[in-house]
Amino acid sequence: MTLIGIMLPVLACANPTQKYIDQGDIYLSQGQWTEAINEYGKAIEVNPNLALAYSKRGQAYAAKEDWLPALSDLNKALELDPKLIEAYNQRASVYHAQQQWDMAIADLNKAIELDPELAVAYSNRGWTYASKGQLEEALADLNKAIELDPELTEAYYNRGLVYNSQGNWDMGIADLSKVIEFEPNNSLAYNDRGSAYTNIGQFDAAIADLNKALELKPDYALAYYNRGKIYKEQGQWDAAIADLGKAIELDPTLTIVQQELAEVYINHSYIYRTKGQWDAAIADLGKAIELDPVLDLAYYYRGSVYNYQGVWDLALDDLSKAIELDSKNTAAYNNRAYTYINIGQLDEAIADYSKAIELEPDYALAYYNRGIIYFNTSQADLAIDDFNKAIVLSDNPDLVAAARERIAEIQRRK
Repeated sequence: MTLIGIMLPVLACANPTQKYIDQGDIYLSQGQWTEAINEYGKAIEVNPNLALAYSKRGQAYAAKEDWLPALSDLNKALELDPKLIEAYNQRASVYHAQQQWDMAIADLNKAIELDPELAVAYSNRGWTYASKGQLEEALADLNKAIELDPELTEAYYNRGLVYNSQGNWDMGIADLSKVIEFEPNNSLAYNDRGSAYTNIGQFDAAIADLNKALELKPDYALAYYNRGKIYKEQGQWDAAIADLGKAIELDPTLTIVQQELAEVYINHSYIYRTKGQWDAAIADLGKAIELDPVLDLAYYYRGSVYNYQGVWDLALDDLSKAIELDSKNTAAYNNRAYTYINIGQLDEAIADYSKAIELEPDYALAYYNRGIIYFNTSQADLAIDDFNKAIVLSDNPDLVAAARERIAEIQRRK
């Protein structure tokens, strides 16, 4: 009894840091990073040489994307215990986040050296190889991870993404389906499987997956983007505008979404252009330009609409901007030439038609339009040459008939 009485207090104090570690782990599992950091810090105050506490605190810092203190703690953990596998794993994740692929791989090599059966280290190394573009090495590691642990969800997820990056959509879908089987509430897997379905044209399945991803994570900007792209592909412009706009609202840094939405507004404006609803078309094209100020087609179409309205100065500005952004846009030269005609700058108009023909030698309409200028300025031979060229090149019976009529009129005048 005396021995027991002596040993009890020793046992109670044998690991005084454990309560802080345990509480830190609870906070870590709940995503309360600051609270976890504080608890691990208390453990370090009690035992400044406790490698595990530094490793865990480094993990919490990493979760906050606070990389410098994370690396500092993980380095200290490995200095104190060079065989602490989880510190190598965690430091590798920090290096990965900083795109320091080789340093991440070195740490994961060490973890695997210490434990050759550690599936998660193979999975992490595989994903690092994938990020580095070494897909064969990536698949070898991910296959090994799944061999060692057939229920390691992250390995299936990472392998599914690698397959998708190779265009092996069926294999990617199979792996992502496995992830969803293990984790039915994994919004990332639904989003990525939806993308794979999109790439093989299974739009209904894709939308179902993306709907599920958004049900699970209503602020998932990438899922809105992916669903918006499907609606764009299907010509559902209003739905595409809603989804792509929501993606931008949630993440204004997604430049690619702004570009996609700008293209949708161009397509949406076509509806108004075909109906002669010029103001509505201009509004859509203005939104496209606001989203993507270097989108030459938006300027081209808006300039063309201004031509229809007879707003020559704005037409000239937009069509000139379109040409500045794409000097090979033959239609823009053709339409700007029309603008020049209407403001009496015929030499500039001829120059633009000639440029369009230079870029596209079989551009029948440009020949016809240039012929009209020559016709109206009494340059009969040049006009006849252009009209004959239009007749030979055009498959538009109305244009051919008009060119023949102009030639006949020239001949009657002689």
